[in-house]
Amino acid sequence: MITSVVLVVVGVSLVAPVNSVDRSNFKTCEQSGFCQRNRALTPGNTPYEALLNTVKIHRTNVTVELLNKKTNVKYHLDLIGLTNNVVRMRITEADPIRPRYEPPIGDALLNIPEESRISVQKRGDRLEIGYQSTKVVLKARPFSLDVVEDGNPVISVNSRGLLKFEQYNNPDKGVVGRMGSAIYSWFSRPFRQVEEAPKEDGQAENKEEEGAGEGGENDESATKETEAAEPGIGEETFEGHQDTKPHGSSSVGMDFSFPGFEHVYGIPEHADTLALKSTKNTDPYRLYNLDVFEYELHNPMALYGSVPLMYAHSPQRTVGVFWLNPSETWVDISNNKADKNLFSKVVDLVKGDDEVPQVDTHWFSESGVIDVFFLLGPKPKDVFYQYGKLTGTTPLPPLFSIAYHQCRWNYNDQDDVRGVDANFDVHDIPYDVIWLDIEHTNGKRYFTWDAAKFSHSFDMIKNISAKGRKMVTVIDPHIKKDDGWELYKEARDNKLFVKDKSGNDYEGWCWPGSSFWLDFINPDVCKWYADRFDLEKYQGSSKHLFTWNDMNEPSVFNGPEITMHKDAIHHGGWEHREVHNIFGMYQQRASAEGQVARSGGNERPFVLSRAFFAGSQRHGAIWTGDNMGEWSHLKMSIPMLLSLSLAGITFSGADVGGFFKNPDAELLTRWYQAGAFQPFFRAHAHLDTKRREPWLLPETNMKIIREAIRYRYKLLPYWYTQFYKSEQDGSPVMRPLWVEFPKETSTFATEDEFMIGNALLVHPVTDSGASSVSVQLPGANTLWYDLSYSRTYNGGTTQSIPVTLNTVPVFQKGGTIVPRKERVRRASILGRFDPYTLFICLDKAGNAEGDLYIDDYHTFRYKKKNDFAFRSFTFKNNKLENRNLDKTGNYQTPSWLEKVVIFGVKQTPRKIALSGPSIKTARDLEFNYSAERQVLVIRKPDVNIAGDFSIVLR
Repeated sequence: MITSVVLVVVGVSLVAPVNSVDRSNFKTCEQSGFCQRNRALTPGNTPYEALLNTVKIHRTNVTVELLNKKTNVKYHLDLIGLTNNVVRMRITEADPIRPRYEPPIGDALLNIPEESRISVQKRGDRLEIGYQSTKVVLKARPFSLDVVEDGNPVISVNSRGLLKFEQYNNPDKGVVGRMGSAIYSWFSRPFRQVEEAPKEDGQAENKEEEGAGEGGENDESATKETEAAEPGIGEETFEGHQDTKPHGSSSVGMDFSFPGFEHVYGIPEHADTLALKSTKNTDPYRLYNLDVFEYELHNPMALYGSVPLMYAHSPQRTVGVFWLNPSETWVDISNNKADKNLFSKVVDLVKGDDEVPQVDTHWFSESGVIDVFFLLGPKPKDVFYQYGKLTGTTPLPPLFSIAYHQCRWNYNDQDDVRGVDANFDVHDIPYDVIWLDIEHTNGKRYFTWDAAKFSHSFDMIKNISAKGRKMVTVIDPHIKKDDGWELYKEARDNKLFVKDKSGNDYEGWCWPGSSFWLDFINPDVCKWYADRFDLEKYQGSSKHLFTWNDMNEPSVFNGPEITMHKDAIHHGGWEHREVHNIFGMYQQRASAEGQVARSGGNERPFVLSRAFFAGSQRHGAIWTGDNMGEWSHLKMSIPMLLSLSLAGITFSGADVGGFFKNPDAELLTRWYQAGAFQPFFRAHAHLDTKRREPWLLPETNMKIIREAIRYRYKLLPYWYTQFYKSEQDGSPVMRPLWVEFPKETSTFATEDEFMIGNALLVHPVTDSGASSVSVQLPGANTLWYDLSYSRTYNGGTTQSIPVTLNTVPVFQKGGTIVPRKERVRRASILGRFDPYTLFICLDKAGNAEGDLYIDDYHTFRYKKKNDFAFRSFTFKNNKLENRNLDKTGNYQTPSWLEKVVIFGVKQTPRKIALSGPSIKTARDLEFNYSAERQVLVIRKPDVNIAGDFSIVLR
């Protein structure tokens, strides 16, 4: 949903939206004090050393004290071995002035990570810590770490000496008050000296430093000197908004290098390339959840969500760094290959460049501690599993949620909803969910209905659900100020709102006008909020109504950067700056928990959120926010979704057609074709755009869009299976080519095509007037099948594929089996017992394999009762076998196998026989064979898809 520049007119209303992003609303690094201070550090000039005489060795971890020789401040360093080839590093203050925020276990981290035994050896001024196949080498003076695999460092920590750990003000000295005084005591002086060379003996430079923190007649001049040397160390102002910093500055930062790597990925959300670029000549990548409508492309500025997770990939291995910190974070990237100027590159080319590639990164957050997880792979799917074990995976969504969704800001009333729903049936277009934006409420009071426009909301939902469909309504985190509204009064009287710096309820402006924000950092608030979804409390709702959490960055129209003031206060006394990036995740979690609770714990929830953090994948889907109906935004949706997928946010999508503007028929058609192959498939549009339901387009375009949506429904068995597998192992459903072809360097920067699971390669058409696309088909020994035209291509090639408007280049990899349902239904659940067709594409050896997951598609019985079937299909030696892949599953289905289509068959068989335990008498099957297309079609096996059977070609 759009936000807008806000003007208060005699305490009343909001003005019309701005037409494009106002870059001045959002900070650059130069406007952020802690970003400047950390970025100004000089490499190779660290004051930190490890005191090896303080080492304590435990079964699974090592602790050692770090000393900042310039400030004489000590820190605890913990190195912890975890299962699944993960190492954790924590740096905290030895004597903290006040607590620092760390997300409670169960929020970002799924559980307390399971630890694993280590071994430790001390060798001179270093420690060598052995863990599984990994060795961590800690060097004492200056402090650094190397994470070593197979004898080579794969992650180097503080090798450039950029560790920085700022101290809070000492409250006993009364340095800075709640009202934002900028006068600091001598306690602040050390921060400007971090960049200076450390002293040999670790002693203070002079008597003034020895007295640091004791106060004195020179306090004021010292403060001025500190603030001049280190900008933003005290109170800051941006666009007229004061950030009082009552506890002073407390940023933390550290550098991580990836020797032997040239490509890094992740740290969403940014509208930028899949392979992250050097920030040598730009701002760092920023992670700070913000409402940035009509966002710019190819820009490292922050967007709606943040996952501080980065992967480095090379042909040899994949590793990851997970920086667990929910405060504002910036990440600088440099690359010894990419950062060279043209002259240097030419010289290298002439001489023969043998320099080992390396990516250097520098991470710094405004507050919190340093808590880092090193994911050591070595394969791509290993790091996905490792991250999934830490933060959780995406639970299997209900089937309807991975089908097609129809949304608009706003469908006007019940008659409008009825008409849209009916027109999908009239034009034979399947869909599963219709959405209502903020205008459905009674004056932007969430959990309510407009009494005139939606007077019979329950009946409206009932009529939708009678066709197997669902409805979604938006519920934002702000609460309208209205003394006559019971929900507001209950939240106010029970002190459920965020507080401002003075301790009053934090008040700002959003869609309802004057608003307050529920404090989702408080578990009691989350429980209260979840209870609002009870059908008795959410009047006019039903079990078929699901939820959309928008504006939950949080968006505050009259706040700094259109968000909440950093010195606002949350439950526990935490400042908003400390919890900002995790705030929206709590609302989504509470919404999901409310849906589960209203069903007595039986039904799977569906909640879409705009804001997110690490762990959000456990609570629902994410979309990429307020994009524009332009070709460039269609093109950018692919790398944005791939980046989200790599960072664990596997259930994600972009608004089909673009939220803003009026895409022409060609662009809208191409966007539907692309969206049909992305995990979350929803069309959405702004209030002021022209209506764009498919039947409003020219008939030619409508029919092509209908076919794209139908193709999505045909592939739902495959999509559903991939989502189930993703829940088990954390693998992304939509994935870059390099995940499946990790040794092929030509795929490492590819972002205009992608894989769905391991079988389907998709190259959407994202250019106007395209008559062909250049498709990279990886895998030198791989065959790729264009099933639409029965053409086969060799891997390891790039093909020019001709396209027309009704062409979507999709290829199935040789050696795979993809289950489909070919019958068209108006909603997905209506086809739950329909028959299956297996599409088998043979590899060069004539083999193939695949799988199929089935359950009831909407409850938790698959977890609680093992009520599922997980089948394995193999084709080898001219024999197709269906076997039970997980014998714990006990689900019974009436669905049967209707047809088998095999591509790459060299000659026609004499006969085809069906046999199996449930078949009393083996029988021959009907088939036909095309020698020209090398396609064999086997008809009517009519055998239960969940039973063991064999089909043999003779």
